[in-house]
Amino acid sequence: MNDAAKLFDLSGKVALITGGSRGLGHEMALAFARAGADVVIASRKADACARTALEIEALGRRALAHACHVGDWAALDGLVDAAYGHFGRVDVLVNNAGMSPLYPSLADVSEALWDKVIDVNLKGPFRLMANVGTRMAAGDGGSIINVSSIAAIRPTPTETPYAAAKAGLNALTEAFAQAFGPKVRVNCIMAGPFLTDIAKAWDPKMIQWMEATSALRRAGNPDEIVGAALYFASAASSFTTGAILRVDGGRP
Repeated sequence: MNDAAKLFDLSGKVALITGGSRGLGHEMALAFARAGADVVIASRKADACARTALEIEALGRRALAHACHVGDWAALDGLVDAAYGHFGRVDVLVNNAGMSPLYPSLADVSEALWDKVIDVNLKGPFRLMANVGTRMAAGDGGSIINVSSIAAIRPTPTETPYAAAKAGLNALTEAFAQAFGPKVRVNCIMAGPFLTDIAKAWDPKMIQWMEATSALRRAGNPDEIVGAALYFASAASSFTTGAILRVDGGRP
């Protein structure tokens, strides 16, 4: 193995990824496995988690599929207990699960919708970071990666609750980096538009606007998140914490 490969090597590591059964989380899960990590796949649907776990095992790594609603505080504690019970450790935590429901107008945003968006995008990552980060800091250390959104700094009326939650996640990234240093690094990928399953619901005019105004003139492919994720997960980012990295194709 050459020096460059060693920087990104995850052999002997265990990664826990929420929203790991599809989209960006699925790509990160496979990339981490190819880099040598065993992986805990968490999402709401058990069958989807199980399918991804089989893909990881086909790469020669161990996997644990665990159905979990990220907005449920108690369920998150159960997820962490299951991960540590199965593997004995978690070296990389990726808070990737997220949601941004459509609504006709800001006045039509219900309390239930607001709570659901905050629970999944902000409350859940807080609880997982607090729980896993505490264990990491007491053990061999680790890396926490939050997946935020360009909406955190470029909010629009069509995704306001989501943007507020992701702005909060940016803030949590910096706070937890201070709380758990020096043994635990906490960083954030602030993602732009990616062509995941969620993109199928986007208004075509919105896609055209994004393509016309971004520096790269296109949305991202899901596997284009992998480079940033591997950087933050591995020794390549050993002197990086509290960082918020835009991976958005050059949004204005």
